Amino acid sequence: MGGSSAQTLASSPQAKTEILQAISFLKDFDDELEDVVEVYAPNPYFRMSLHLIRSHLEAKTVTPTSLIGAAGVPYATAARRVKEMIEAGLVEQRPRTRTGKTFSIHPSDKLLDSWMQLTGRLKRLAQKNFEFGEKRADTSDYYYGSSYMAARSIPPLQVLPEPLKLAGGVRVLVHGDPTFMVMDALKRQFEQALGAPIHQRAFSIDRLHEEVLRNAERKASRYDIIAVDLPWIGELVRKGILMPLDDAFDLNRIDPADFHTAGWKATHWGGRPYGVPAQTTPELLFYRKDLFAEAGLEPPATTDDLLKAARRLHDPAQGRYGIAWNAARGTALGHTFLMTLADFGQPILDLPKATGGYDTDHLDKGAYHAQIDTEAGLSAAEYLMALLDYSPPYILSMSWYERVRPYAAGHIAMAYGYTLLAPYFELDKSSPACGNTGYVPHPVGPGASPIAPVGGYAMGIPANIAPDRLSDAADALIMFTSPEAQKLYIQNGSRTNPRYSVSADPEVRRSSSIFEAVDGMSWRDELQFWPRPPVPEISDIIRICGEELHDMLRGLVSPREALRKAQMRADAIIENKSD
Repeated sequence: MGGSSAQTLASSPQAKTEILQAISFLKDFDDELEDVVEVYAPNPYFRMSLHLIRSHLEAKTVTPTSLIGAAGVPYATAARRVKEMIEAGLVEQRPRTRTGKTFSIHPSDKLLDSWMQLTGRLKRLAQKNFEFGEKRADTSDYYYGSSYMAARSIPPLQVLPEPLKLAGGVRVLVHGDPTFMVMDALKRQFEQALGAPIHQRAFSIDRLHEEVLRNAERKASRYDIIAVDLPWIGELVRKGILMPLDDAFDLNRIDPADFHTAGWKATHWGGRPYGVPAQTTPELLFYRKDLFAEAGLEPPATTDDLLKAARRLHDPAQGRYGIAWNAARGTALGHTFLMTLADFGQPILDLPKATGGYDTDHLDKGAYHAQIDTEAGLSAAEYLMALLDYSPPYILSMSWYERVRPYAAGHIAMAYGYTLLAPYFELDKSSPACGNTGYVPHPVGPGASPIAPVGGYAMGIPANIAPDRLSDAADALIMFTSPEAQKLYIQNGSRTNPRYSVSADPEVRRSSSIFEAVDGMSWRDELQFWPRPPVPEISDIIRICGEELHDMLRGLVSPREALRKAQMRADAIIENKSD
């Protein structure tokens, strides 16, 4: 799995590049000193540090022999220097075999932090002592912005003190989306960090759901870690498929307060967490800033604003359409309806109101009912009918990736889309949308509050995992969802992030405006997951809405008739599952 574009991205993340550039410069400078100064003694600490950091960033294994060979001094001297570096906490050893007779060498947190700081100091020293033809333009930022933030940069991924002892390696089941594809492209680095091979299987959303259910029927899980769509949490917990996280490890190890509130709450059922957010990817409105500026339009804040902008920018004769969205029959359109219903201020279930939206803390108690055939439901359905006038002719088969690809190609002025889809245009320099895209929450109906419905995936541990694999599976899960890993995904092309600390990282913020935008939405309490409450029946309800409203969009039934039929089917589903 994984493609050439992901492999290309994996080779050039900014932080790794800057440190490698510093290492290359220092290595060349050291070689020049040796050539120009006849009386010269190599510094073994320095040379071994260069070799160790470079190998770590390039995911190459370092043995004691190879490290000693890089020192440039006699073997016995180099061996003593390695021992001194270990004693100073700069170098760590990790067994490579069960006997512990052979081991690999890795840089410690202390050494990596020192090199990150040195990289920044080298740049400042060069700017201070050499003339580059132009003065620094961001002097104020140096003191009050970027320099301060750089001090809080998230360090590179660290190796575990002891390698995992999972027979056959770490087995992971994921969704085949851009973020998990980046994770697969970085497999070599994670294998080095975990000390074990990784075997990842990826499926489309519906096939992933089927495989999760099929795996639960096995006596022992085929996977150590599984990715689950957030709305599945209630169903999988009710069926005993997911293990509570607090049964697997100490929750303090993942720092729950660091996660975007909506993403963390979405992993809970009955007050307990069942997954670690791997992707917090709100659905936003993407819009072409250049087209809006040319037309003198402001970013749409309401559904009426959006329809006016779509009408203004819709130009089929020139091959450009106003808006793209999920309208394919079934699951895709069902998601659209639930989120559009939320845009008009109402959840799909009769949830009690709470600050910032609706209360989802007691869904495990049951006693909820579907609310589809309502006035808000009618407003949402009529809004979708209105969107048809400004959508491409193939809209009724458009889903997920299909709504963003034509936007990236310049054929669409606006598109509803998850942030995880942004790489399709943000990383494509040939896309007219690259560098020209604005991100705003869903435009809302009269009286409703701005909302960015949260989607994405959590990574959890199957309840039927073999007991002897649990501890190591937990270690792997913690690493895959750590701030260091999340930053690495972003540097390699991902546009999802579940953690506040990662959003604050200066390199992450420079990589895309999407992170600052989403962070602001989170602080304003606009990120919400109540539009798709994770009750056991939600997948069926989504599918039902997508089927009945598709008939409406095709002109086979009226909006009221579509809503009535969807309501009846949803009521029957909830009633049957509560028996």
